[in-house]
Amino acid sequence: MSASPKFAHVVFQTSQPQAMRDWYCTVLDGHVVYQDDALSFITFDEEHHRVALIHPPVPLVRKTPDTAAMHHVAYTFDSIDDLLDRYVLLRDQGVAPAVCIAHGVTTSMYYRDPDGNMVEMQIDRFEEPGDATAYMNGGEYAADSVGPAFDPEALLEARRQGATVEELSDRAWALTSGLPDPMPILMGGGS
Repeated sequence: MSASPKFAHVVFQTSQPQAMRDWYCTVLDGHVVYQDDALSFITFDEEHHRVALIHPPVPLVRKTPDTAAMHHVAYTFDSIDDLLDRYVLLRDQGVAPAVCIAHGVTTSMYYRDPDGNMVEMQIDRFEEPGDATAYMNGGEYAADSVGPAFDPEALLEARRQGATVEELSDRAWALTSGLPDPMPILMGGGS
């Protein structure tokens, strides 16, 4: 059996290093550990860097929804309350999710960085990976592998009113919002 790697960092190539640096420091509650004319390194935990920015000396073409590229990077919080605390912190700083989706396996808020890359902030619904896999192999997931969109303010209010994590992690809760299909936004269209 071979050793399993652990996630170390993600690197973005950008023509807007200051905007990207500031956005990632805000969204991840991180800080810059190194920066020069070519590179920026950002961390939010014990790792020396989790996000790196390469800023080449030539202008770059911005990716489009039909560009083959990384779609998003995801960060998991320990609890729904931690996720909601981050949502409120970002909301109060003018950073709003592009779309929120009750995937069934996760409850996720997707943010778009200044270059158009997506960052998913999520909680896992299941404690055990095997339970998540079983859910993904079940009928509800097979019928809709993406899941319904939800309003983050409605999630926040429901939690403040005492809704349980189990209730809020179930797709049935999100379906009551009646929001349109989240796929166009998730795939890069819309706002």
